Amino acid sequence: MKKLHARMRWLAWRKPHVARWSQVVLIVLVWFACDQLSRRFHWPVPGSLLAMALLLLGLMAGVMPAAGLRRGADWLLAEMLLFFIPAVMAVWQHLPLLREQGGRILLVILAGTALVMATTAVLVDLMFRWSRRRAH
Repeated sequence: MKKLHARMRWLAWRKPHVARWSQVVLIVLVWFACDQLSRRFHWPVPGSLLAMALLLLGLMAGVMPAAGLRRGADWLLAEMLLFFIPAVMAVWQHLPLLREQGGRILLVILAGTALVMATTAVLVDLMFRWSRRRAH
């Protein structure tokens, strides 16, 4: 495992672009595998949440170093706005539905956003505390 960590650090240091894209591919592969498992076995939990939990467990167990995903995760967060453009265009095509059910849809969107933000805040806080404990 130490050899893999050393290779990931070397790749990030020597070839940062290759490291970033390989990390993005790794994150997407974990998401895709978890999504396929969730769909195949009809699990009530979305694959994206399973992937996030799997990555968190990998980071906490030390299987995967945080530096091994940092560049890819930073890029995904920086370009996150681009992922919403197709969703906005899809909503724009269903304006009659929005006129009829807009209040309910808005309520679901707000509740979902609040849940995602709260979950993210809790996870970031837990990761920050965990990384501080490991540093000392």
